[in-house]
Amino acid sequence: MTTVLVVDDEPGVRDLLSDALRIAGYTAETAANGNEAFEILHRRRADLCIVDVNMPTMNGFEFLHKLREHDTTTPVLLLSARDSSEDVAQGLRFGADDYVRKPFSLEELLLRVQAILRRVNQDGGDDLTYECGPLTMNIDRHQVHLDGELVELSATEFRLLEVLIERKDRLVTREQLLREVWNIDFDSETSVLDTYISYLRRKVHKGDFAPISTVRGVGFKLVDESSK
Repeated sequence: MTTVLVVDDEPGVRDLLSDALRIAGYTAETAANGNEAFEILHRRRADLCIVDVNMPTMNGFEFLHKLREHDTTTPVLLLSARDSSEDVAQGLRFGADDYVRKPFSLEELLLRVQAILRRVNQDGGDDLTYECGPLTMNIDRHQVHLDGELVELSATEFRLLEVLIERKDRLVTREQLLREVWNIDFDSETSVLDTYISYLRRKVHKGDFAPISTVRGVGFKLVDESSK
C-alpha cells in the first residue's frame, strides 16, 4: 500500500491526518519532528511526506532542504499557517511539490495528495516525445532536455509542462491546469499555479527562447516561435 508520512508537532493534527489518510486507503506513518521523521525514513520508504513548516528544532523548510540533499524524488507537501508568497516560494525553491495553507479542508488535502501521487506513479506507456523549439520532453523516460542539456523538474513541474506541451500553440485555461495538474475542480483561490509557472519558466526559458506566454486572466500557452 501507498505510505504517507505525516510530520507535525501537533498531536491533534497528526491524528486527524493519519485517520483521514487511512480511511482514504493509504498507510499512514507519523512523526512529531524532523529528526523523528528521518529515523522513520531510514527504516522504510515513504511514497509522500506531508510536513508542517512551523515545527521546533527543525522546521519544515530545514527538513525539506536536508531531505533534498540525498533524496530528490520523494514528493513533499508542505503545510503552513503562514500565507506569504515568500514562504510558498521558499518551499518550492527547496523542492516541495505542493504547499497547503492552514486551515485546510480534509477534502482538498486528500485531493492534493491524490494528485501528487498520480503524477509520480503514472504509467509510462509508449515512448512519447514532445518538442518545442530546443525543448524536448520524453514522457516515457520522464526526461526534459533544453538545447541537449537535461533539465531537472519536480513531478509537479513535469506534469505542468506536459499539459502545456501536449497542447502546444493552444490556450490552456487556469481551470484546466488546476484540474489536470492538481486535481482541483472546484473554486479555489490558490496561487500554486502562478508559482509553479514562475519556477518552470526559470528552468525552460533560455536567452531568446521563452515559450510560456500568459493570456492575462485566462490561462497560459506554450508557443513554438520557430514553427511560425
